[in-house]
Amino acid sequence: MNMEKELKINNVGIKAYTAINAKLWVVIPVILLAGLLVTLMYNHHADFSWNGFVEGFDQNFLVFFAIGAFAQLVDGTLGMGYGATSTSFLLAYGVPPVISSTGVHVAEMFTTGASAISHHKFGNINKKLVKNLLIPGVLGSVAGAYLLSDVINGDVIKPFIAVYMIVLAVVIIKKALAKTIVKKKTKKLGILATFGGFMDAVGGGGWGPIVTSTLLGRGRNPRYTIGSVNAAEFAISFASGITFMLFGGIHGWQVIIGLILGGVIAAPLGAYLVNRIKRKPMMVAVGVLIILLSLKTLSKIIVNIF
Repeated sequence: MNMEKELKINNVGIKAYTAINAKLWVVIPVILLAGLLVTLMYNHHADFSWNGFVEGFDQNFLVFFAIGAFAQLVDGTLGMGYGATSTSFLLAYGVPPVISSTGVHVAEMFTTGASAISHHKFGNINKKLVKNLLIPGVLGSVAGAYLLSDVINGDVIKPFIAVYMIVLAVVIIKKALAKTIVKKKTKKLGILATFGGFMDAVGGGGWGPIVTSTLLGRGRNPRYTIGSVNAAEFAISFASGITFMLFGGIHGWQVIIGLILGGVIAAPLGAYLVNRIKRKPMMVAVGVLIILLSLKTLSKIIVNIF
């Protein structure tokens, strides 16, 4: 009898711990985002007025909203491409590079939080994988953001990361078209996450293309890989975003708000679509997307040189 009681007590304790642990995956992003929002409103309340708020909802805002929604759908379903997609569209629309870069980094702090919560709700997260990626990714992103602010020029290393992405894309497409995909154990996740976080901060994007591509190329399940990498990306974006804000300040509120609202609304749909898209077409789509984005990056660099 005593043993049965002990087992029941242990089971209750385990269930309570599991329930609390599950809630933390939602509570922590919500608290961080709420704290960030209050801080931004307190520090920048002088930048807003009622007339400015009303006038801000114009055609430009709708464009920024659409860009944010589309970029988040790409990132939520394929596990990559938010920064590259949104930045490319903003620059093409005529938004200055400084404002587009600031807007994307600040908006990502909110959109990745919404994406992480959505992927958790739909059961797309491998918690062990997230924990292995989290701390190294944050350290890499903080280091990259700091160096970009004071030491190095991110444009110098963009050609190298673009070539790396193309190589990974070819591997992914080859894996997708193969009759059987052999799953291989991914070693040195910490190094991969550190490199991905660093390049994401320095190059204006790269967490998804580097980390997701590598993991998918090793035969990992797309659903849990994309959900887990997206969940970890919240911490990486938050860390790099705070670092950029400390060094560069915030500019372009209309861009930021449009990207945030569009991305937050699209995040649940992106997480839902992960469960509805088949493995092989998803991997081909990931590969093609990486190649297109990388070729676009390389073409811009070549044009600027000549």
